[in-house]
Amino acid sequence: MGQIASQSQLRMGLIRWAIVLVPLVLMLGIGSGWLSNSGYRNPWFVALAKPAFMPPGWAFPVAWTILYVLMGFALALIVAARGARGREVAIALFAVQLLLNLAWSPLFFAAHQVTAALALIAILTLVVTVTIWRFWRIRPVAGLLLLPYLGWLIFASALNYEVMRLNPDAESLAPGRARTQISL
Repeated sequence: MGQIASQSQLRMGLIRWAIVLVPLVLMLGIGSGWLSNSGYRNPWFVALAKPAFMPPGWAFPVAWTILYVLMGFALALIVAARGARGREVAIALFAVQLLLNLAWSPLFFAAHQVTAALALIAILTLVVTVTIWRFWRIRPVAGLLLLPYLGWLIFASALNYEVMRLNPDAESLAPGRARTQISL
């Protein structure tokens, strides 16, 4: 009791956390996308006008897989940093940003709320920025691991904005919600 952990023990603690957290974060992200029918398998999304800089459909699952893995490793580094000042706040911020992240796909792809999704991603980007700062103060590598995520969120915000601008009637394009006119 009261002994300082060896480098080997610290590494093993990090590995154990990574084995749990990386797949957990990845599966939550995949689950959110799958449950909301995200991407080009969604007829509503296919019907939308898209900006010229929209990446091909295959790029999204590749990018998000990489980003969720990086997020899981970053979180593992912070969770394994027992006794670090600000650790609990950093973990809470990560949880908040992850919940916001997981809410975006259902809001955009399932509820077809393009404007609300843009507001959500703006808030998410702010929370991720603060999370990066808090992670950086505990483990700089953990902060660095989240920088590609921040870059992607900025890019995704631009995509969301352009989809909103190009499709002012996006909510009415939802299959099954088509308006019919009945003449009497």
